Amino acid sequence: MSATTAGRLPRRRSRRRRTWRRAIGLAAETIACLLILVWTLTPLYTMVSVALEQNDSIFSGDVWPAHPTLAGFWTVLTENYWYVARFWHEMGNSLIIGLVTAVLTLAIGTLTSFVLGRMKLRFSWLVSNAALMTYVIPMSFLAIPFYRVMQNYGLSNTLWAVIFVEVTFATPYAIFIFQQYGASIPIELDEAARIDGASPWAIYRRVYLPLMKPAMVAVGTYALLLAWNEYLYMFLLLSSPDKMTVPVALGQFLNSDEAPWNLMMATAVIYALPPIVIYYAFRKHMSAGLTMGGVKG
Repeated sequence: MSATTAGRLPRRRSRRRRTWRRAIGLAAETIACLLILVWTLTPLYTMVSVALEQNDSIFSGDVWPAHPTLAGFWTVLTENYWYVARFWHEMGNSLIIGLVTAVLTLAIGTLTSFVLGRMKLRFSWLVSNAALMTYVIPMSFLAIPFYRVMQNYGLSNTLWAVIFVEVTFATPYAIFIFQQYGASIPIELDEAARIDGASPWAIYRRVYLPLMKPAMVAVGTYALLLAWNEYLYMFLLLSSPDKMTVPVALGQFLNSDEAPWNLMMATAVIYALPPIVIYYAFRKHMSAGLTMGGVKG
């Protein structure tokens, strides 16, 4: 055997080992992805399958309903059952809380980031860091203090109570993202506007806000979804039926001996549709805003 042939054998074996390692790695990644996909979609699949089932056949053990029906969805949409008699009113309350939370979060976040980042105030870093420090305490730990505060100010059992709570928790994140994103906007634009006689308010409205749109879409969507998916503070702060939201109303399903699981899941599916539409409608803007905010300093 020549030296050339002897040298080729180890290289071939090395290539084969690398090929096998790649194949094994790819197979492991595929299996892991499939397991994660199944783990993620199983609750959603169960929710939809129960919504399509008749209430007396829910615990039949079938993987998929033997006779799927949309009657549960129609009952919810037409409010043709006492459990869902105020569904659209509750949906409206959830929408009001989500939209107002998003608007207030954007207003407070952009104004704060503009003042701290563009007007060069002393100790601005202390204010932004102090805002982020609020996330050290979990939201659930502050439930009783917030309840006492809202009672003291006469805001208990009002939509504003939940809105103020959600804005409190969404604003620090908004300030952080806006400050990081705003650092990518050249300060020379502000200086040029000042030379032309623009006031700080005019610079904020005509220069800062238009350039912050990607970040505003990302943060606004985040704030809206945060409020939309809230349950603890809605349950704690809202007590009367006319102030109730869909998540709290879903919890009321379990307060009776008769639990229409198909209607509960149909309500949950309908309630989950707006966030899905919002996310996919603004997905590109959210990625651009959050990515820019994460890499610019």
